[in-house]
Amino acid sequence: MALFSLQNNLFPLPLPTTPSSTKSFPSVTTRRATIFGSSLVLLNSTPPTLAQQLPNDHDELQQQEDHLVQLFQDASLSVVFIKDLELTKVPKSSSKGAMLNDDEDAKVEGTGSGFIWDKFGHIVTNYHVVAKLATDTSGLQRCKVFLVDAKGNSFDREGKIIGFDPAYDLAVLKVDVDGYEIKPVVLGQSNDLRVGQSCFAIGNPYGYENTLTTGVVSGLGREIPSPNGGAIRGAIQTDAAINAG
Repeated sequence: MALFSLQNNLFPLPLPTTPSSTKSFPSVTTRRATIFGSSLVLLNSTPPTLAQQLPNDHDELQQQEDHLVQLFQDASLSVVFIKDLELTKVPKSSSKGAMLNDDEDAKVEGTGSGFIWDKFGHIVTNYHVVAKLATDTSGLQRCKVFLVDAKGNSFDREGKIIGFDPAYDLAVLKVDVDGYEIKPVVLGQSNDLRVGQSCFAIGNPYGYENTLTTGVVSGLGREIPSPNGGAIRGAIQTDAAINAG
């Protein structure tokens, strides 16, 4: 998944290899409305000055929620959904830019997330998402990347792997985006992070596209295992629910 700060910055970081269960939270507005409603019941015993402050608090909460909705809508255009596929047979021809036919001749072996690096169609993802493609010798492994252009139009392309580093659990794909204007992610500086800052994870856990989970930065400079058995140092710890894909 891709991780965003409250200021709409992205922090590329290695994802934990242990899946986290997706939690369901009631909306902030609903929770606040319940509190506000309870206050109205006790209005007669509430000092007038406090009663006058409650509507302002509600407006501020609504602004915060609107900001989060806008953050998701803007940032999700830069997040992609990746399907790891295995063909039933080697295609007779594999011309450049060839399209997979709706997975009809392929078995879905896994899914994952990535983000758009630039307007030329480079996609950054985790190595473990495309490990089979990176090490394929049979010619049967493929991956399909599902994107949204800057206007909100969905499309998909076959992803070609052009680089990877198992030690850091990173890989780079290239997709053909001719005819589409895509939105690269806005990068932030991880060295400016502080424990306690809000963060938002946008991705596709368990194949569910465009999922948002929220949390805080709960630790910095952590160490997690990499796919090749080494250690990834300097990882960012968060309590936002993140699946290994």
